[in-house]
Amino acid sequence: MKLLSYQRDEREQLGVLIDGFVYDMEVLHPELPSSMNLFLNYWDDFFPMARAAEKLVQEGGHFTKHGTPLAQVSLLAPVPYPSSCRDGYAFRQHVAAARRNRKVEMIPQFDEYPIFYFTNHHSIQGPGPIRCMPDHFEKLDFELEAAIVIGRPGRNIRAAEADQHIAGLMIMNDMSARTLQMEEMLLNLGPAKGKDFSTVIGPWLVTLDELEPFEIAAKTGHTGKNWNLEMRCSVNGQLVSQGNLGDMDWTFAEIIERASYGVDLYPGDVIGSGTVGTGCFLELNGTGKLQDPAYQEQWLQPGDSVEMTIDALGTLSNQIVKEETDWSILRQKKNQPR
Repeated sequence: MKLLSYQRDEREQLGVLIDGFVYDMEVLHPELPSSMNLFLNYWDDFFPMARAAEKLVQEGGHFTKHGTPLAQVSLLAPVPYPSSCRDGYAFRQHVAAARRNRKVEMIPQFDEYPIFYFTNHHSIQGPGPIRCMPDHFEKLDFELEAAIVIGRPGRNIRAAEADQHIAGLMIMNDMSARTLQMEEMLLNLGPAKGKDFSTVIGPWLVTLDELEPFEIAAKTGHTGKNWNLEMRCSVNGQLVSQGNLGDMDWTFAEIIERASYGVDLYPGDVIGSGTVGTGCFLELNGTGKLQDPAYQEQWLQPGDSVEMTIDALGTLSNQIVKEETDWSILRQKKNQPR
């Protein structure tokens, strides 16, 4: 099932995407809610009802005429108001390449435990324009990722049971302003301003039952589901990144286990995978310059179009927009040499 949120009459509306048409939840069944957050909070009650209604539509049920063509709806983030947003660091290939490019050894702790950071859940957005300030354009970057949404609450969840708490998967673009990020992390705290302006998810949330044909075993020594799903990112129509979700070393189940240790997870919590190998300009530029010191770095610019596609999860499209201001916090540094 593909669950999506879109704007209708200036409010959020929950729908299901079936064969290119969007069906509102309350049309499929009068007891189904109109918002994703409410649907997630009563997942065990509403999901079976929604699946049964979806089957009726697929079989040509009487309410098939109530569908709206996908092209006619304005998509929001699938979870427009997540209760929190964490982002993991699950792909060893990306971590190893980034450290190699900085000429430092691979950090052994990566293989000991999965880590994550909190980002700004109020800056979650879906397809469409990404508004950026002048300082964001100081090495503005995309990050190609997948993300899960929690559908069942829990605390101290063991990895062996953690997949039962996942409502579904979607694409995530963890936008990054690298100059801000690297500057603040010199103080061993962050990332903060380098990440908090936009995190993009979408275009819809695909439930795990629909992804069963793509399931593969976790890597040796790891626990939880993994999926053989190709991942791609194009900028202005040019392919710049390609990977596979199956290359995750730490599974979402293992990240949930660590995240829920002594902490309650709630329906609507979003957890990203971290960047796939080759999944950002920071890594690509570093690799290019390592091979050729004259390599021309590439960063996102105003007007750029960013498209991310993950097999079975859809395509997430955004446009980079420059805000009409010259205000810079980078220029406000104090105690600079004169």
